[in-house]
Amino acid sequence: MAFTADLEVPGRQSQYTWHDVRFIGAMPGRYTLPERRSGPDSKLEVYACRLCSISTRMFVAMAPVIAAEGEQVIAHFDEFGMIRGRAARRLPSGIVVALDISPDERDKLGAKISWQKKHVHSQVPDKREHRRILPRDPRTVVTLADGSRVDGFVIDISRSGVAVSAPIWPDIGTPMAVGRIVGRVVRYLEVGFALQFIELQPFDELEQLLQLPVG
Repeated sequence: MAFTADLEVPGRQSQYTWHDVRFIGAMPGRYTLPERRSGPDSKLEVYACRLCSISTRMFVAMAPVIAAEGEQVIAHFDEFGMIRGRAARRLPSGIVVALDISPDERDKLGAKISWQKKHVHSQVPDKREHRRILPRDPRTVVTLADGSRVDGFVIDISRSGVAVSAPIWPDIGTPMAVGRIVGRVVRYLEVGFALQFIELQPFDELEQLLQLPVG
């Protein structure tokens, strides 16, 4: 819902009136669930996510680990910075987060959203040897050499490899399959790991090959 409101700042009048602008588009990011940390030395897990839409009140993202309603979520998107909020609704493949930010932070976020909407079509194209894509459905299954499976979240994929976020931390060189494509772990990422495929894959079939194996 779009609306107009005056920013109330003690001691001065807001210089302008802002609108609850909204940006809709796929954008990679990362997030944590701070309330799931247990004990002073426990590790705070960082997961990859994909922004679907954002306004100055909430954002919607596809994510591998879905927060419970009311649970704190801290997310970061390069274009918008760090954003705090609480899970307002769970979705089959993601989450709706109600933002918990100050009026000044909301105002700055609104300006960033407006800028992003105006400049989204002028972004620099990907010039890597094998163009990477964001699959429409990033959910997949990672199959290990012993046959065990874990749910995975595809960050991006190309003909030669894939970046994955999953609740495992495999050694470099570990063989595994993502969906129906076999490869080996070649490097770590802040939010997961990268796999190099054994063979180049047909570009037009990448999304289909990521689908969950049958049986």
